[in-house]
Amino acid sequence: MDFEAAARRIHDDLPVVDGHNDLPWEIRVKAGGSLARADPRRPLDGYHTDFPRMLEGGVGVQFWSVFVPAWSDGPLASTHRQIDLVEEMTALAPETTALAATADEARAIRDGGRIAGLIGAEGGHCIENSLEALEGLHQRGVRYLTLTHADTTDWADSATDEPRHGGLADFGLRVVSEVNRLGMLVDISHVSKDTMRQAAEASRAPVIASHSSAFALAAHPRNVPDDVIEMVAARGGVVMVTFVPAFIVAGTARIAIGMFEERRRLRAQFAPENEAGYAAASRNRFGSSEMDLGTVSDVANHIEHVARVGGVDHVGIGGDFDGMEATPRGLEDVSCYPAITAELLSRGWSEPDITKVLGENALRVLAEAEALAG
Repeated sequence: MDFEAAARRIHDDLPVVDGHNDLPWEIRVKAGGSLARADPRRPLDGYHTDFPRMLEGGVGVQFWSVFVPAWSDGPLASTHRQIDLVEEMTALAPETTALAATADEARAIRDGGRIAGLIGAEGGHCIENSLEALEGLHQRGVRYLTLTHADTTDWADSATDEPRHGGLADFGLRVVSEVNRLGMLVDISHVSKDTMRQAAEASRAPVIASHSSAFALAAHPRNVPDDVIEMVAARGGVVMVTFVPAFIVAGTARIAIGMFEERRRLRAQFAPENEAGYAAASRNRFGSSEMDLGTVSDVANHIEHVARVGGVDHVGIGGDFDGMEATPRGLEDVSCYPAITAELLSRGWSEPDITKVLGENALRVLAEAEALAG
């Protein structure tokens, strides 16, 4: 069987629902937020993502991250500016893409041959401890909230910072409840294991990990342990395997564990507004090819592990393109998703199960969260 040809045929129907892409932040850092300088309608040198390569890779639905760092001056306002940027880049190419507010809208846009954009807010710091701010983000189209980013907040412990709450503080539980009420998804990527467990337990709707891999295969705190995979699956949720080398390769994970503190020290050398300077220094320091970057096979190993532990209905993909300094070999940009499909086909996966992993699971979970709103 020609697995690559079969994968291309599958991807012609735009099956990929990717849980996390940081192109909006990369455009802000590398191009000052200027779409004249970084127009996604054309190939973007130095980026992992643009619309032509998304279509080549079979991306039908993309969750755009509207990330801003925890150290931002006014993270809520900055997040709204990132939403503006997503709206602006979508408006550039109405023949290619459109924003969706629901799972059904996303399906309809994709079925019409275009890329459906959804929005995820990465890091609970962006709501500035305000449930009203969370509702305002929902009104702007945000459909998941990652409870923390790299830093512990006033109400939730991060995976890569000192814990202060033993998981979720009381206000954190209120945030989970409000996310449920709004019909958004609770995202447990980036949070501590205690926060993962408490959020999954507290949520009335299924939860997601928008861009995390399996801790059993790469013991980085950003990854999801087996007992949490089981919890997420038992409640109908999805763990969306990411491609970040430090989260898919065991040896690279061991090297990378201490890097978050090193990143904090590096960040302190730059003024808060100098994102470009910090980003360049970070790429220079942490983008080393000396580390094992992994391969498509490593990503497939994580997909298979999550499927074994939680079931094939509870695994998806969240690449984190334009959010990592270096990519695995064979997954250099968003055109490369068919390589994952070819790898799974070569391992004996059926096309229906692959289609679940590529995106049907994620759309189902979003629809279930919407149905439980109120």
